[in-house]
Amino acid sequence: MDRLDLFPLSAKINNDFLTIAGQDLAKLAEEYGTPLYLYDRVTLDASVDYYKKALASHYPSTGFRQAQPTNSGQRPASASVTYAGKAFLCTAIAQWTQMHGLHVDCTGEGEIAIAMAGGVPREHILVHGVNKSMADLKSAIQHAGTIVVDNLTELKTLESDSLLSKRRKQASALQIWLRLLPGIAVDTHHAHTQTGQHDSKFGMTREEILEAATFCKNNNLPLNGIHFHQGSNFRDASPLKAAIERGLDLAKEIGFNDDWHFSPGGGWGVAYHEDELPQPDTNEYVRVIAENVIEGCKARGLVLPHLHLEPGRSLVARAGVAVYRVGAVKRRGGKVWILTDGGMTDNPRYAMYGARYSCLTVSGSDRERCEKVSIAGPYCESGDVVIEDLPMPKIEEGELIAIPASGAYHLSMSSNYNGARRPAVLWLEEGRARLIVRRETVDDLLKRDLGL
Repeated sequence: MDRLDLFPLSAKINNDFLTIAGQDLAKLAEEYGTPLYLYDRVTLDASVDYYKKALASHYPSTGFRQAQPTNSGQRPASASVTYAGKAFLCTAIAQWTQMHGLHVDCTGEGEIAIAMAGGVPREHILVHGVNKSMADLKSAIQHAGTIVVDNLTELKTLESDSLLSKRRKQASALQIWLRLLPGIAVDTHHAHTQTGQHDSKFGMTREEILEAATFCKNNNLPLNGIHFHQGSNFRDASPLKAAIERGLDLAKEIGFNDDWHFSPGGGWGVAYHEDELPQPDTNEYVRVIAENVIEGCKARGLVLPHLHLEPGRSLVARAGVAVYRVGAVKRRGGKVWILTDGGMTDNPRYAMYGARYSCLTVSGSDRERCEKVSIAGPYCESGDVVIEDLPMPKIEEGELIAIPASGAYHLSMSSNYNGARRPAVLWLEEGRARLIVRRETVDDLLKRDLGL
């Protein structure tokens, strides 16, 4: 497979120059500086379409709008796609989600505020979090349509502090789902990206779920859904089957009937390196989920739920590209270090997970890949590395490099380490480049710093 297949769908090499959405990356870097992040609208739109078409093929659905009651009074099954905001959320991305009618998964009041700024309506906001603060819960009740409750303490806080009763008007539109700990892992290639194994910090055991359901019933809390999440960036969907079975068993025990919700989370992977191509099959992922939910409900006499998928990485990772400028080049002891102006402050995934990436030069991409290089950032950490031992052409100081699959879990986990300023973000669409997040400045760093 070609390294270019890791880049956005609109990426091309024209006259030996890498372009995205018809844009000259060298000119963008000159105008907006580096490090620079680019998001390709064509790739974003296509990723949503993949999910919608797959759901339409495999799940009996009325579409992606709220299903209307039938003559019998029961609601037919429906399906929806929820964007996992933790992958990367800014006002422009929130606005884009609503162009496609997506729900948005928010963790805490900060992401809720961004979603609202982007015009996401209450009914499309889901709130997650393993230890929600009082401020998070108040914001969720006021602005969200669904709270996914992680633990019994959180549930009891909602009731004991009378948050729901104090905001009964807002709460009338609220629904509560319970997060199950399925106790089943998926292969994510790193322990820190697993969330569903038996000793995970996330969710509730079967016994805790049943206790929580009883608490909701006794306190008239609006419980109508089950949620779980097994991990991030997995490529084999088969472990989902057992987790779905456990979730449906609980739905049967709780007694969900005509109008209930079921979410097996997200986490479907993408290719970051040419060795991982072709891209994981979204249709196969959706098929496994849909067929097991349908068969499982039939076996248990359950009405089909509203099915919710929560992709983040598989919606935006490939759409994003990071552009860095090379500073120094060091060749020593048989190792070649390419030192750039970006690294762990805008992309900590190598430092956190040992993540693998690939790369193209912005110009001269067709040059012979004559040496293995490691690409590292400017920060005072040995772990400030982006790529190790990747075959590349002989790179010179001042060149621009582009790193694909940079759209998820880069900027959302970025930091100001060493006084770094977070990069600018551009939206590329129909031959146009639009600034959607400006570059941080030194003044931004000092605004919160009050001194003695």
